[in-house]
Amino acid sequence: MIAAVPGKLRDALSSGDTIMFVSPHLDDAVLSCGAFLEAVASACPVVVVTVFTAAAEPPHTYAARGFLEGCGAGDARTLFETRRQEDLDVLAQLRVRAVHLDFPDALFRRRRLRGGLPARAGRLLPELAHRYPTYRYDIARGRLARGDRPMVAEVGAAVAAVAGATGARLVFCPVGVGRHVDHLIARQAGAQFGERAVYFSDFPYDQSSSVDQRFLSRNGLLPWRWEEGIGAKARLIEGYGSQVGGLFPGGIIPRSPETYYVADR
Repeated sequence: MIAAVPGKLRDALSSGDTIMFVSPHLDDAVLSCGAFLEAVASACPVVVVTVFTAAAEPPHTYAARGFLEGCGAGDARTLFETRRQEDLDVLAQLRVRAVHLDFPDALFRRRRLRGGLPARAGRLLPELAHRYPTYRYDIARGRLARGDRPMVAEVGAAVAAVAGATGARLVFCPVGVGRHVDHLIARQAGAQFGERAVYFSDFPYDQSSSVDQRFLSRNGLLPWRWEEGIGAKARLIEGYGSQVGGLFPGGIIPRSPETYYVADR
């Protein structure tokens, strides 16, 4: 099966060196790469580094409350405990190592408000206290909040530390379809590896949104597809039970080839 992979990737996979995947959230690596992950894990050591694996205490924004309700969760802390365990369980099936970096999800990242009136206003109207007060107009716009800039550097350093400790030869990261700010931060963390970086299309967001062609052109990235084992991928996705209902209304998971982008073939 590895014969279907572009040249330099095939060489890396056949070497037996560690391959690393940078996942924005606690399901994205399997959603986007589950079939390829399963194949690769039989050939070499694999580690999945998930960046945004934590929430925060209330008060929450309307968008965050809607997310919790859609997940059938009573509170954010319990939900993220569940999500972390789901990720550990699914990746254990694949014999893949999981690393959770515990940065807070964009829905829960707060601005630094000084005491007095601003802090009280933020408690009464949580949108005033959060860096991304809405999903549609903030998180999904792909515009990084100024207050996130120090965290972005921390994310990059944390991802680099895991890559260094594991000796990862290739680093897979999201290409950012859908422009979710957390996915773009994860893309930036992967881009630091230069020619060692491989980008994956963000599923299921690529079912309704297009890839950023300017990013592909700027980095000389060409697509290739992975179709082996796609039929069995749904069982892995279903392991993220807290998320499946919100991501796939009606429980129907599209059977779609995985798309990757690499600088040369």
